[in-house]
Amino acid sequence: MIQQLAINSNTYHGFTLEEAVKGASQAGFTQIELAAVKDHTAHILPEMSSKERNEIKALLEKYKMKCVGIGAHSNVMTQEGIQNLIDSIELAVEFDCKYIITATGDAHGDQDVIEDEKVLAKNLEPIIQKCEKFDKQLVIETHGNNFATGVSLKHLAKTLNDRVKINYDTGNVLFYGGIYPYDDLENSVDYIEFIHLKDKIGSANVWNFPAIGDGEFDFHRIFHTLKQANYQGPISIEVEFTPSGPASLDEVNKAVQSSYDYLSSILT
Repeated sequence: MIQQLAINSNTYHGFTLEEAVKGASQAGFTQIELAAVKDHTAHILPEMSSKERNEIKALLEKYKMKCVGIGAHSNVMTQEGIQNLIDSIELAVEFDCKYIITATGDAHGDQDVIEDEKVLAKNLEPIIQKCEKFDKQLVIETHGNNFATGVSLKHLAKTLNDRVKINYDTGNVLFYGGIYPYDDLENSVDYIEFIHLKDKIGSANVWNFPAIGDGEFDFHRIFHTLKQANYQGPISIEVEFTPSGPASLDEVNKAVQSSYDYLSSILT
């Protein structure tokens, strides 16, 4: 499964995309999920000019890095969020990647409570239609108030269509859902097409997502479940540190290298 690994450029929040691509490439990664989150990690955005997009393509080509997904977290309970996600699908087309990744609410501080899933389904209709048009896959992340577990998202996806699957975030399942990503992963893996692989330290409400292998998760168990299910999708590594963030670019690069080395040791 080593060939399925990618780096989530959100790991380099606060740093440039060039720093992210260079650091991840030097660590051994050959694939990247481009963070496209307004007001957070905006390494790429749909409103960027053709010149800016071409510069990103040249950067990826320089480091032989392939884009596997556009992480365009949008609050799809708002018209602005719906439009942003629709526009972001064009980035997936331009960068030749299959996946467009979102949650249902805000990327941080999600306060929305979805009382009627029919409203959510209606909001997702134009997004799904555009995914159909361009043969892209919408994956909704385990995140926030409403869909913090794989099982809850599997229930949602089954009411929609095959263009909607799960982006399973191992850290978020504990942080937002209050459960460990073991039984929940087993019970939803058949609907998972993208993974944010995060480690975690501390209880559910503690924001501490260290390098993979430095936390408390049993990744042997996680990968056993994925192998048993013949999971074929991307495994996007995300390190989000603590609320104070990393002290330097060097700290991020060391965490990325440590994550890659640890995963290489258990996957090869």
